Amino acid sequence: MTIMDTHQDLATQQDTFRAGLEANDWLLPTLGDGVTGLGPQAEDVVQGIASAARRIAAELSPEVGTRRLRFPPVNGTRLLERTDYVASFPQLLGTISAFEGDNTAHRKLLAMFEDGGDWSGELAPAGHALVPAVCHPLYAYLEGSQVDGTVFELTGECYRHEPSPDPMRFVTFRMFEAVRLGTPAEAREHRETWLAAGTDLLRALGLTVEADTANDPFFGRAGKLLSAGQREAQLKFEILTEVYPGHPTAIASANLHEDHFGEAFHMHTADGAVAHSACFGFGLERVALALAAQHGFDVAAWPAAVRQELGLS
Repeated sequence: MTIMDTHQDLATQQDTFRAGLEANDWLLPTLGDGVTGLGPQAEDVVQGIASAARRIAAELSPEVGTRRLRFPPVNGTRLLERTDYVASFPQLLGTISAFEGDNTAHRKLLAMFEDGGDWSGELAPAGHALVPAVCHPLYAYLEGSQVDGTVFELTGECYRHEPSPDPMRFVTFRMFEAVRLGTPAEAREHRETWLAAGTDLLRALGLTVEADTANDPFFGRAGKLLSAGQREAQLKFEILTEVYPGHPTAIASANLHEDHFGEAFHMHTADGAVAHSACFGFGLERVALALAAQHGFDVAAWPAAVRQELGLS
């Protein structure tokens, strides 16, 4: 039974949900817009979802095997260029600046700070950027290599500059991703298998979900054509649930990249063909909050089967 009131408008539903999450220490406010901490119950649920995802990976890939890797949430700005993120999603990216001046420049910075001015203008690009998708550093790591259909498990932080009053939409968030690089058939099989398995898991957790075709938020007029082409080719599916009645929210996605990353990072299969790739990802905080909306803020009172699935009983 969802805790949301279907008679409230969307903004009121979001405010009500956020107030409940904060009052029950699920969300911990910070000084950054869209940057939220998690309390003990929420973090336990997030870890349970990640563990359940890893169990699925082990079950789905007994023959080709999996490799669990970890990359930091910061990479070089070149990664944004190589993945085409600068061209396609400039509205979402975030870069890092640092102070590199001398004593004179520091005095200018302090004066601006003390006057309440924009002291950040005295910083310079550091050559680093926040990672927008957990899988992107993987392709740089594998650059120039021959891939064989291995599945890579990745869990980490992402950053996308889309601040929102919706507690389901964080600026920085964690994702679990299962990525496969190999032949076109291997990539497509991975996307389809994980889409089904991910949907099954979310339903086992008591969520009402549906998978539907989707598109990434490509920027500008050219982006509209890319979005339409992505939908027409059914390259992206999202798993949706209604945290707010009548307003579906994506909590997981399954993506077929075709040879985009294989071409960009010169990856190939044993026969010399450009590698294809696919990924499936759970938005870990989004799934956790969807569960709170469905089952309430007291995890101890959740259905026993859900707690067991998450390793909480």
